[in-house]
Amino acid sequence: MSLWQQYLRPQSLADALDALSALGDSGGAVAVVAGGTDLLLDLDQGRHSAVQTLVDVTGVAEMLEIRHVDDFIHIGAAVPLREVIDHARVRAHATALVEACELIGGPQVRNVATLGGNVAHALPAGDGTIALLALGAEAEVASEKGAIWIRMEDLFVSPGEPRFDRAHELVVRFRFPALRDHEASAFRRIMRPQGVAIAILNMAARLHVDGAGIIQEARLAVGPAGPRPLRARAAEQAIKGNKLDEATFSRALDALSGEVSLRTSPHRATVEYRSHLLKSLLKQTLEVAMSRVEHAV
Repeated sequence: MSLWQQYLRPQSLADALDALSALGDSGGAVAVVAGGTDLLLDLDQGRHSAVQTLVDVTGVAEMLEIRHVDDFIHIGAAVPLREVIDHARVRAHATALVEACELIGGPQVRNVATLGGNVAHALPAGDGTIALLALGAEAEVASEKGAIWIRMEDLFVSPGEPRFDRAHELVVRFRFPALRDHEASAFRRIMRPQGVAIAILNMAARLHVDGAGIIQEARLAVGPAGPRPLRARAAEQAIKGNKLDEATFSRALDALSGEVSLRTSPHRATVEYRSHLLKSLLKQTLEVAMSRVEHAV
């Protein structure tokens, strides 16, 4: 049984959007593919209904670029994870994202899997998604009507369901602020020791610290902590304006514990175990980010 009937590889963003619009409006099932490491397995194993047309976006130049534009780092949605990891500018400005991408699959997967695919899968604990959320990223979503920038925290509705229409719209690229002085990020993940590549919990932080060691800005993201990737705003407020000492950490943990919605998963861990791990994961993530700020000064 064929899993698709037609395979298109447009060479421009306009052509890709035209194809999606025509195919979607015709009522045919269409899916966008780049690396295909999730989609093709889901099709083969019956977790995704058969599609009529695959639209391969690996020929769209805008989706393959990594650029430093003004004060933002731009990463195309079809850039393979290996290129994200190896890119000097990304490594300098987004350590959390590099660390997250290094944990996605194995080397063969990272050679073809894309950051856009990780995000569009819309999972509450997507490693790339959690890192981008902590970095303050936005996604450029394009359709035939034009393109808009959407904050990462507004990009998701529920597990597996993004806010954009995957049959008519494309995530073209991501952007996040370049690092300033006295600023750094970190990503940490706890997974099953058997090596199953799904997170029990993951977390990313971005800190901006003044010369006296006071945290001026904090961004914290965690998953899976609810139906969508969670930006932990209450914990951020507990951290902001303080040094990272035991009192600050205790307030941040209390705040974080109150805003996460952990659950038991037969494939990951019990809610009790996740709650127990939350303390050590928060402490490690914040301390690593802070140490990087201090070493960069």
